Amino acid sequence: MELSARWLKWLHQQLFTWFRQSQRNLPWRQSRDPYRIWVSEVMLQQTQVATVIPYFERFLTAFPTLAALAAAEEADVLRLWEGLGYYRRARDLHRCARRLLADHAGVFPDDPDLLQGFPGLGRYTRNAVLSQAFDRRLPILEANSQRVLCRLFARQEDPTKGPLRRWLWQRAEQILPTADVGEFNQALMELGALICTPTAPRCSECPLRTRCLARKENLQDTIPYRPTAPARIAVQETAVVLRRGEEVLLVQRPPQGRWAQLWEFPHAPLEENETHERAALRVLQHLTGLDGQLGAELLTVRHGVTRYAITLVCFAAEYLAGDFASPFYQQGRWLKPAELIHLPVSAPQRRLARALVTPGRQQNLF
Repeated sequence: MELSARWLKWLHQQLFTWFRQSQRNLPWRQSRDPYRIWVSEVMLQQTQVATVIPYFERFLTAFPTLAALAAAEEADVLRLWEGLGYYRRARDLHRCARRLLADHAGVFPDDPDLLQGFPGLGRYTRNAVLSQAFDRRLPILEANSQRVLCRLFARQEDPTKGPLRRWLWQRAEQILPTADVGEFNQALMELGALICTPTAPRCSECPLRTRCLARKENLQDTIPYRPTAPARIAVQETAVVLRRGEEVLLVQRPPQGRWAQLWEFPHAPLEENETHERAALRVLQHLTGLDGQLGAELLTVRHGVTRYAITLVCFAAEYLAGDFASPFYQQGRWLKPAELIHLPVSAPQRRLARALVTPGRQQNLF
């Protein structure tokens, strides 16, 4: 499809008019501060807007400037990120802030070339920040805008694969206006979020409906291409809350892999034909090096990680002897339950920690 000047003028007018009337009042849209925009864009990756808003506000209260984020301890950054998942995003944000402070005096540069190779600043994030903060004429492509473009031009191929992916980036650049680029990019994303949704798109309310090729060909429900979701895999795990006096043991995960460097109660998947109780004893002996007397089951936590449906059965245990030594965990700490709030943990582990500080659970444990 040829993009004539007349067609582009129509596209810009339609999107701008719709966006100025229909956009949501989001906290990161209240200024063009590149730091605020950057934090929001990182948080919004793979996370819904409604979930992000309270995290964004707490994060900006704790770290109101790029310099404040750079000066923070990683554990404090992860603690505020807790529950958003994908903790690598938080680590990259923190590392990038420190590099921006060192290389650019804490100023977010208005130049994509100066941001090449910075942690977490891929093409989309870099372009989104620079177009919104500085009106740089740079295209964006994420899930919402990708869906809009696929439907607008009736592209039925897999948008995650190379050929269409390259075409979409080129088309996203070709349709940019010469001014108000950041607003245009936001409008494209907002249209995908509110109108051109993954299922049941509200085509009758879409400002682009008269020239949308997918709607014209009645393909809006099959575009964009969606691969078959992988089957969920059930995983059984056991965790141990080991008590020593008025304290419990918390351990820190390795610096690589899932939940890197977060703290947790020692736990592991069940081995073949293993009961939860036997797995709990194995966790104590082999992952902490400590001897303990296994007690009652405290609670069961169910959660999902990617394609895994995890059932975590948690037991109380009484410390008997030994010094902490683990082939897996970096270190162990003895803490009072009320102190657990100060360390970054994963969402399922936080559920377990919160359960321990409730009166009924404390009676069972202590």
